[in-house]
Amino acid sequence: MSDGTTARPALSRGGLRRVLATLCLTEVTSWGVLYYAFPVLATDIARSTGWSLPWTTAGFSAGQLTAALAGIPVGRWLDRHGPRGVMSAGSVLGVPAVVLIAVAPDLGWFIAAWVVAGVAMGATLYPPAFAALTRWYGPDRVKALTVLTLAGGLASTVFAPLTAALVAHLDWRETYLVLAAILAVVTIPGHLFGLRGHWPDVEPGHAETVLSDPGRIARSRAFLALTAALGLTAFGAFAAVVNLVPLLTERGVGTGVAAVALGLGGAGQVLGRLGFSALVKRTGVRTRTVLVLLLAATTTAALGVVTSIVALIGVAIVAGMARGVFTLLQATAITDRWGAAHYGRLTGLLSAPLTITMAFAPWAGAALAGALGGYSSLFLVLGVITAFAAVISLAGTPPNRRIA
Repeated sequence: MSDGTTARPALSRGGLRRVLATLCLTEVTSWGVLYYAFPVLATDIARSTGWSLPWTTAGFSAGQLTAALAGIPVGRWLDRHGPRGVMSAGSVLGVPAVVLIAVAPDLGWFIAAWVVAGVAMGATLYPPAFAALTRWYGPDRVKALTVLTLAGGLASTVFAPLTAALVAHLDWRETYLVLAAILAVVTIPGHLFGLRGHWPDVEPGHAETVLSDPGRIARSRAFLALTAALGLTAFGAFAAVVNLVPLLTERGVGTGVAAVALGLGGAGQVLGRLGFSALVKRTGVRTRTVLVLLLAATTTAALGVVTSIVALIGVAIVAGMARGVFTLLQATAITDRWGAAHYGRLTGLLSAPLTITMAFAPWAGAALAGALGGYSSLFLVLGVITAFAAVISLAGTPPNRRIA
């Protein structure tokens, strides 16, 4: 146990490297199998089963909603016991969940299987991994979180083409069975053996958080404002990503060029994350949050205005940078304001609305585009929503934290 006189983490340097390497590998695999494989397989699933694509996607969305709810008790467990047990259990559950998806004989079974997969996602994706690195790395958490999100960004890069290659030779059911085997081989031993180590006490410097009631924090004006601001931003950002290609094709851009623009936006996320440490050193909590949200708002609205192909691609890259920084902003939001004592529980509560808005964003974005008469108007509205989120974020910092 920590004696409260040193900020040294409970693990050795080698142990910290092991934990970070483990989470980089397991996050890429978990995101790839449980999340990014579905968009590649969705059309094949609908075509071969006769289920409509919206109902097929509804199963996937049910998984996202379940993950949001599961993240709350998972966060409480993490605060008390650390990540090894819960992330190992999530991996063990994820494998039969994917198998159940693969063998689903009807739509009801398929949706129920995604609900089970959602519980596994809540125990294995970013929030628990963020909690692990935040507590174990202490003052060096920003560097560790940056490395993790850089690696996590490769999940779609690795698993989208892998899934496409598998389904070119197998049907979607067999593809999911192969992916379930990959999930088992990588994540179960990874979490079980790679996350060994004493779960440290809260780092010094946040003594006020140790004495705080997490329930009281969750009901505070600052926490509610922060949750609203990040939730609205997540909605705007995710709706923009999903609807970027339709926007560009509406402007007369070819599908190939539009796909390149989308891919370059992903590269922008990497650039944004690489610059996050410098942003942390030069800004306070409130300023940093407002700047990132305003950048997301401005670039989203700009995509609805500019018409030049070169300008559109350039803005898409900058918008990707804003999304990349936003991920790390979310990962550090709790610690920056309330310390690490109740990070798991508070992050679970904070992440739930974000996950829910991300689950609804694709459908809501397309519906808004239809109601507004086109995707250009949609992006302007998304920009306004995100700008409103930036204003709300001004109230999202408690008065006892540095806000410059």
